[in-house]
Amino acid sequence: MREQPFISPQSISKLKELQRIKFTLPTKNIGLIDENGKRATLTYSVRKALYEFFKQHDFLSTLKWFLFEEYKKNPKSERELASHPNNSATKKVVIERDKINSEYKIPHADGELFLTDIFRLHEVVDEDLGAGGIVGYLRNLIEHFILIDTIRGLYRVKKDTLKEVLFVKDGPLGFFGQTANMHEPMRELLNHLNSELNIFLAGIEKSGPFVEHALEIKDKIKQGQAYLLSNKHIYKYIKPGDSDNPEAYGRSSYYGSKVIFKSRDERIYVVTIPTEKSEVVLNPIKSDFKHIDIIMKYIERLKSDMYDNSLLPIALANKLVSLSDHPSSVLLEKFAKHNIK
Repeated sequence: MREQPFISPQSISKLKELQRIKFTLPTKNIGLIDENGKRATLTYSVRKALYEFFKQHDFLSTLKWFLFEEYKKNPKSERELASHPNNSATKKVVIERDKINSEYKIPHADGELFLTDIFRLHEVVDEDLGAGGIVGYLRNLIEHFILIDTIRGLYRVKKDTLKEVLFVKDGPLGFFGQTANMHEPMRELLNHLNSELNIFLAGIEKSGPFVEHALEIKDKIKQGQAYLLSNKHIYKYIKPGDSDNPEAYGRSSYYGSKVIFKSRDERIYVVTIPTEKSEVVLNPIKSDFKHIDIIMKYIERLKSDMYDNSLLPIALANKLVSLSDHPSSVLLEKFAKHNIK
């Protein structure tokens, strides 16, 4: 990564002007109108809303590029969907790349598929209880696709730019729940980019058991030192399970491994960094992380005093999307007084 002047006031001003990406999702007792002019099921409504969101933000072509590895000379010809959204008895639905039409839909005997059905979110939508259970998975998914779309844009326009950018994701580097199958194409993309160029990516956790554990052991870590979390350490001190478990923590969802980093000014960070392997590493060593020294250097420089152990880009993004305490509490108070007699 080329040394650049650090963040200027002009850059921070531009960050504050970023536009929010809005997504309206029906989660209960709401049905969209289907192609036949009838009120659709909640499952269809969720599928259609997600498809329309990806279409509105031009993410569908990026999704196809990502899934079928179109950044390679020989892209994949097909992907497998665990079940059909219209018929759960139809298992292992094959989505052929050549069958995807210009609207990113795929014909099928049990009903037309949206390319976004590959995320399998329809499997956890309950017509009676609603779709609230997918919101967390969906938020992480959308954050990832903003990242992937940005990477694709730089790769297409000026690929050498990738090695001059540090991508920082709010939260760990992984796909969870029904979307966990996306961790494999994500790992494949990053490994390809690292073999062809260089890509710098880190996920920063602000809360959760790994952050709590990091704070507990911070006095045992030296300033400027990174502690690589092994499978044994995770299952012995952080997560319940057998410390001799031969299956790596996060093997079906993560595309990187966790590191606890203590900066020279005593700040503690839990960072996920991609590893140059086909799967999560049981006992990671430094050579498993291609760019760990550079990433830690810039994490240390991106410190922010807005929140404890926070980074500037994440703090600004959270500030952008959060509601101010004062006006939001006033609005709630007025609403309550007006409606509660």
